[in-house]
Formats: sequence, C-alpha cells, structure tokens
Amino acid sequence: MSRCTAPVRGHRTASAAADCPACGGRSRGYGGYSSYGSYSPPSYYSSSENSGGGRSSSGGSSSGSSARPRWSRAGSSVSYTPTEVWALEPIRRSVEERAAQPDLRDVFLCHAWDDRQGAAKELHDLLESRGVSVWFSEKDVGLGVPLLRAIDKGLANSRVGIVLVTPALLRRLPAEGIADKELSALLARERLVPVVHNTTYEALREVSPLLGSRSGLSTAEEPMADVAAKIAELVVP
Repeated sequence: MSRCTAPVRGHRTASAAADCPACGGRSRGYGGYSSYGSYSPPSYYSSSENSGGGRSSSGGSSSGSSARPRWSRAGSSVSYTPTEVWALEPIRRSVEERAAQPDLRDVFLCHAWDDRQGAAKELHDLLESRGVSVWFSEKDVGLGVPLLRAIDKGLANSRVGIVLVTPALLRRLPAEGIADKELSALLARERLVPVVHNTTYEALREVSPLLGSRSGLSTAEEPMADVAAKIAELVVP
C-alpha cells in the first residue's frame, strides 16, 4: 500500500498532493496533515484548522491547517505549518540543551559576501529588533582580526546556525571560500536552519545536496519579517 508523504513533505500545493503516491488521485484534500486520518501529529505541536484558507496569519502560505509548536509564546500570532514544526523541533531541543551555557549568541548568520549589505543585513536587523543576539561578520569581525579565527569563535559561541541561501551563496559555494567553510562546520551539527531567499530548494540541491536535504524556511512563502519572527521564537530560550 502506498504511503502518504504529507507527514514529511506536507501538501502545501495541488502539485505536491499530486506527487504523493497515496493521494495523487484525489482532486481535493491536500490541505495538510489533518486531511489524513491515518497520521497522528507528533506530541510537540497542536494543529488547528484554518477556516479562512488562503494565507496564514503570519503571511506565509496556508496549507489549510496551522500548528502551534510547544515553544510558541502565549498570545503569539506567529503561525507555522505542521511541516515547519516537524523540521524545527530538533533545533529547539538543541537550543534548550545549551540554554544554561553563558555568553552564547542566539544565532550565527552564515551568508554570501555579496549579501552583507542586502538580504543578510535585513535578516540581521529583523532578528535583533526581536531581541535575538546575532553573530554577523559585518559587525563582529574588526579591522586586523583574522577572519577565519573570528568565524571559528563565532561558530563555537552560537546556539544555532542560520544559512541564508541566495543566488549569491549558490554562486559562492562551488568556489570553496569563506561561506563554504562556515557551511561545512554548520552541517556537522544538528543546529542548522536554512533560510531560502530569492531562489529554490531545487536550485540549492544542485549545489549542496546535504544542505538541500535540511528542511527550513523560505521567503517564497512569507515575508522576511515573518521568517525572522519564527526564528526569534525558536532560538530565544
């Protein structure tokens, strides 16, 4: 019997539902986990139907259901898909395990050099405006400081790594420069969240199959501000 892919991939679109070996023949019912009676959501989130359809309250694409993760603050308006909660739960556990360690940054932001004054700075500013402490090379590497050594310390002293995946990063990674070294260190840990911006996971998998296999967040589905809101809830103990 074919197995439904909704618990792993989600059914955010009609094409995603069509690709599912169990549900491809259905013309309706690809809204989310709640459409599949044989699947019980993990205990770390609760799912609620989004009767309005369309876009979720956080601005991202709605799959017909939303999920509230266990780390979501009381009264929070940030909305997640069940797939996002499933992907982010291991990251949250790592944050909680390191919560007692003093003087750690919440986030290490890995980005392409070309994005330092654009998308990377935008994400950095949005995160810091929400109380997230971010290691960001533009402000944390002083003049005359060896760059690789500074990055090494930044990685060691951050709870979570965020990789901003942009067309510029995809161009840089094959050259095996600084961003590639940061990414290699982050891939060795279970504390990595990709944020795909102005590109796709398909394009990422062509360049880095390992990073492309990690579930994360995407600005194709919601604004950068909403992505930052999710990261802020996730990484602040």
